Amino acid sequence: MARRTAWLAGALFWTAFAVLEGVNHGWLAGALALLFLLLPDLTFLIALDEAPRMAKGQLPPRAVPYYNAMHRALVPLALLTAYAVQPFFFWPPAFAALCGWLAHISYDRAFGYGLRTKEGFQRD
Repeated sequence: MARRTAWLAGALFWTAFAVLEGVNHGWLAGALALLFLLLPDLTFLIALDEAPRMAKGQLPPRAVPYYNAMHRALVPLALLTAYAVQPFFFWPPAFAALCGWLAHISYDRAFGYGLRTKEGFQRD
């Protein structure tokens, strides 16, 4: 329960940060934050044709690598770190997008959704 609460706190933080970036830097930052908030779940579309043959709650195995790649928190965290420490690339909509992506991952973890096994089932 404590882990899920921590993930929810993180999700609220990243959502607030994404909204703040959208307000401060305009519609493009807000649009990219919203897009990246939704983008990780679009990986379900990769194997939509196989979905009817899957068990309840199972993701088609062909979509699992894409789903897992988009749901690893270290990926957007590493990109955020790189964005923060390098001096030559400054584009606030990119930062807002990364905040939206982290918010998505954090909400998923808070509500009990995590990475998938290679067969497409939720990992414990």
